[in-house]
Amino acid sequence: MTLNETRQKFLNFFRTKGHTIIPSASLVPEDKTVLFITAGMQPLVPYLMGEKAHPEGTRFTNAQKCLRTDDILEVGDNRHLTFFEMLGNWSFGDYFKKESIEWSFELLTSKEWFGISPEKLYVTVFEGDIAIGVAQDDESIGYWKEAYARAGIEASVANGRISMYPKKKNWWELAGNGPCGPDTEIFYDTGKAHDPAFGEQCHANCDCGRFVEIWNNVFMEYEKKEDGKGGYAYVPLAHKNVDTGMGLERIAMVLQGKETVFETDVFTALVQSIENKEIPYSQEMRRYRIIADHMRAAVFLIADGIAPSNVEQGYILRSLLRRAFTHARILRLPEGFYRATAHAVYEYYADAYQLFPYEQCEKIIQEECETFGRAFERGMKEFQARAEHARMTEAKRIAGKDAFDLQQTFGFRLELMMDLAQDAGISVDEAGFWEEYKKHQEVSRAGAEKKFGGHGLKLQTGELKAADDEELARVTRLHTATHLLQAALRRVLGEHVRQRGSDITGERLRFDFIHTQKMTDEEKKKVEDMVNEQIGSALEVKAEEMPIADAERTGALMFQKEKYGETVNVYSIGAFSKELCGGPHVHNTREIGRFKIIKEEASSAGVRRIRATVE
Repeated sequence: MTLNETRQKFLNFFRTKGHTIIPSASLVPEDKTVLFITAGMQPLVPYLMGEKAHPEGTRFTNAQKCLRTDDILEVGDNRHLTFFEMLGNWSFGDYFKKESIEWSFELLTSKEWFGISPEKLYVTVFEGDIAIGVAQDDESIGYWKEAYARAGIEASVANGRISMYPKKKNWWELAGNGPCGPDTEIFYDTGKAHDPAFGEQCHANCDCGRFVEIWNNVFMEYEKKEDGKGGYAYVPLAHKNVDTGMGLERIAMVLQGKETVFETDVFTALVQSIENKEIPYSQEMRRYRIIADHMRAAVFLIADGIAPSNVEQGYILRSLLRRAFTHARILRLPEGFYRATAHAVYEYYADAYQLFPYEQCEKIIQEECETFGRAFERGMKEFQARAEHARMTEAKRIAGKDAFDLQQTFGFRLELMMDLAQDAGISVDEAGFWEEYKKHQEVSRAGAEKKFGGHGLKLQTGELKAADDEELARVTRLHTATHLLQAALRRVLGEHVRQRGSDITGERLRFDFIHTQKMTDEEKKKVEDMVNEQIGSALEVKAEEMPIADAERTGALMFQKEKYGETVNVYSIGAFSKELCGGPHVHNTREIGRFKIIKEEASSAGVRRIRATVE
C-alpha cells in the first residue's frame, strides 16, 4: 500500500464513521509565536479548548502537513524527517473512548482497511495517579480487551498485551490550565530481538527498537485548574474530546514492511529521480536521504507562500535548500538536480494537495541554488582548510570566529558547517560563533534590523531591533526587562509560566507566555512592582559561559534544552533571574528605568501576551 493510498484509506475509513474530511491547514500557523505547524492538533486547539464550535459539526478527520526542525542535523538517519504528515480523527464533545478504541482496532486490523495482524499490536494505557486524583484507566483496558477478544486474542495486563504507564508516558496536558486526560498508545511489534542493553524485559515502551508506536489516542476528559494552593486540581469536563495522531510516513513504513521511512515508496521515488549510479544510494544513504527530505520540505514550504530569506520561515527554507545543495555537490549530482527532485515531489503529491505552480517553485529553488552555488566551491575550500587545521588541535574544533567568517563570506550557515564538521570527525565552536555574531551586530547595527540570541536556526529568542546607538541601548534595557518579567510572572502566577515568544522594538517589549487565564489587576500590579523592585535594587547582570549540563545544575531556565549546543551562555540578574540567553543585556538593573505594563491580553489558546515599556 503506497503512502498516498494509506492516507486516503485512513480518511475514507473515518468518513464511513460519520466524520467530515477537512483540508490540511497551512504549514505557517496563524499563531505567530511559533514558526510552523508541528502537530495535527495545533490548528484545532480552539475547538479542543472549547473556545468555539466548529461550523461543520463535531466529527472530523484530516491529514495535516507538519514541519519540525529541532532535529535537522539528525535527518539522514533511519527515522528523522523535517516535513511529515499527521493523520488524525477528532471528536468535539461527540463519541469517546469506546468508539475511538473500537474504530482504531478495526482500521488497523480489518482486511478491508490496513490488514495488520492483531497479533502484532500492543497497547498502553494510563496507570492512574493518586497525586492528581485520577484513577487507572480501566475503561480503556476493558474496551481493548473486548476488541482483542473479537479477534480471538486474550489481552490483559498480565500477559503483556496491555501495558500500564504513569502520567509521564500516558497522559496529555498543556502547561498551566486547560483540557487534559489520559491517552492510549498503539505499538507495532517488528519481531526484532530484544536488546538486553535496554533492560532485562522488553515491553511496549522499550527503547530497544522492537516496538514502533503507530497511533496515539488522547481522551480529554478533565480540566486542569489552579487549586489556589500553589497546585492544580483535575476536574471532569462537561464535554469530552478525542484527539488522535498517526504519523503517515511511519504507518506507511509498517504497511510496506520496510525497516525505515526512507525505504517507503515516496522516498524511493525521490532518490531514484537523482541517484548518481557512480555514487549509489547504498554507499551514501545519509546524503541522499537529506536531499530527498529537504527538497520535499522545500516544495511544501514554497507551496505555502514561503520564499528564501534570512529571517524566520524563510531562513529555514534557505537552510534546507543550501544543505541539500551541498550534499548534492558532494555526490556530484548535475547542476539542475533540484528540477528532477522537485518535479518528483509534485508528481507524487499532485492528487493530495494543491501545490504552488511548479514553474514558480522551480524558479525560486533555481535562484537560491544559483546564488549559493557561486560561492560554494570557494567556501568549501576555505572550510576544508579550517577543518584540517582543527584536526591538528587538541579540541578538534573549528573556532567560532572561523565559522562566522565562513557564514559572512560564503553563506555557509552554522547548521551546514556543523553537518560538514560531523562528516569530517570534528566539531564547531557554536558558542564562539554566536559571540562573533553578537560582536558583528553591535558594530553594524545602524540602519538595519538586528537579531541577537544564542538559538540560531531555532529562532526562539526575542527580536532586538535597532536603528542607531540610542535605540540599541533602549532595546537592550527592554531585553533585560523581559528576563525580570518572566521571573516575576513565575513567582506570581506559578512555575508553569514559560516563554512562547518575544518581540522588542525601540518603544516597547512584547512577551508571550503559557498561562490560560486573564491576569487580574492585582496580579499585574504585583508583577510590575516586583520587576521595579529588582530594578531599584541595582542588581548586577552577569554572563557566564559553561557546559549545558553545568547550566542545568545551577537551575538556569532552559525551556527547550534540546535546542541548545553543548556550551551555553547563562545570564544571572542577582539571585532573581538565571536564564540561558545570547544577550545583549545591561550591566546593572538600575540602567533599565521604570518598568510599566501597558496591556495584558490573549495571544492564542493557552498563551497570554504582555506589552510593556520602560521609562
